[in-house]
Amino acid sequence: MIYEMLKNAKKAVSVATNLKDSDKNRALNAMAKALVEDTSAILAANNEDIEAATHLGDVMKDRLRLTEERISSIADAIRKVASLPDPNGRILDCHSHANGLQISKVSVPFGVVAVIFESRPNVSADTAALALKSGNVCVLRCGKESYNSCRAIVSSLKKGLRSCNLDENLINLVEDRSRESANILMTANEYVDLLIPRGGAGLIRACVENATVPCIETGTGICHIYVDEYADIEKALNIIENAKTSRPSVCNAEEVCLVNKKIAAKFLPKLKERLVDSRAREGKIPVELRLCERSLEIIDGTKASDADFSTEFLDYILAVKIVDNVNEAISHIALHSTHHSDAIITELQINADKFIKNVDSAAVYVNASTRFTDGGELGLGAEIGISTQKLHARGPMGINELNTYKYIIRGNGQTR
Repeated sequence: MIYEMLKNAKKAVSVATNLKDSDKNRALNAMAKALVEDTSAILAANNEDIEAATHLGDVMKDRLRLTEERISSIADAIRKVASLPDPNGRILDCHSHANGLQISKVSVPFGVVAVIFESRPNVSADTAALALKSGNVCVLRCGKESYNSCRAIVSSLKKGLRSCNLDENLINLVEDRSRESANILMTANEYVDLLIPRGGAGLIRACVENATVPCIETGTGICHIYVDEYADIEKALNIIENAKTSRPSVCNAEEVCLVNKKIAAKFLPKLKERLVDSRAREGKIPVELRLCERSLEIIDGTKASDADFSTEFLDYILAVKIVDNVNEAISHIALHSTHHSDAIITELQINADKFIKNVDSAAVYVNASTRFTDGGELGLGAEIGISTQKLHARGPMGINELNTYKYIIRGNGQTR
């Protein structure tokens, strides 16, 4: 059945490639409308997933949970994708050869884009929208935790396609949830033009190591925030609170806080008050601070192990380390970062510039929360994943990153 789906997806590539931008936008708006209309059915399916996910903690269930507001936001993201310029056919470069040849480098779709993901059902809608707008066909393979939710979402998206008389095979959901179905997508070279894994380290590693189809490595997020000796402390506290607690289960949440030794005695008690004590008084989940030995001399908390500084917690846990200066912060990040998103909080431009130049991550921030590493937040409408590799795409991947390019050479009888 999977191979039959892949065959149909491959056939639909010609449909996707030849759609006018106006047709794509009409379909995207119809898909958004169908999602909102089917909110009750989608929430019912999501509730089945939530009730079955007894093995997940509250934070991870939050990744899985849909609400009316979240479905409305997903629909808004689809409409935003529709409003973006068509990436297909963009002339990226052009020049004339001395022999008269006119040479152009032109943006074109990949073809069939497969995405293997885990428990976030919004990925199905984001991927479908970005794939359609960029002229691609998508094949979705979700985790068992989100299957009912994704099936309901895809059903609505296909309803939107039907209302525009478009081929339903532009959007495909793999119903087989066995490991074998994932292996087939990883090795279906005849049908899959690009594979993108979205999920935990295990899923990403399995795809990168076993895929024979082209694969983009989307990264886990061990995101750092370094509080420099020249930081505005109140600004730093606000940014860290947002980066750690606004949604700790996502890959752009802060996992490690590095603090300059010159302000540690003043800053760390304020950090503990903001993330631990104040939250406990307000009935919120307090953050567990895992502290290096120098930090433990200033505030109470859990003693950090070496592993804590190389862990994506995806929870209300923050590893804290005191460093001597910006150079040590940069060195620590180089050793422990997954090259996703890292930030410096400072009012000294020299240190900001040094951090920007020397931190080798897909997104580097100065005085802002790492939570902005998101396609929607950066004006891409949505994202199909956040690439932490350097070839082809890096950072949040929107419609432009779902295109490759080809050379078009126009002549008048030239021979070599």
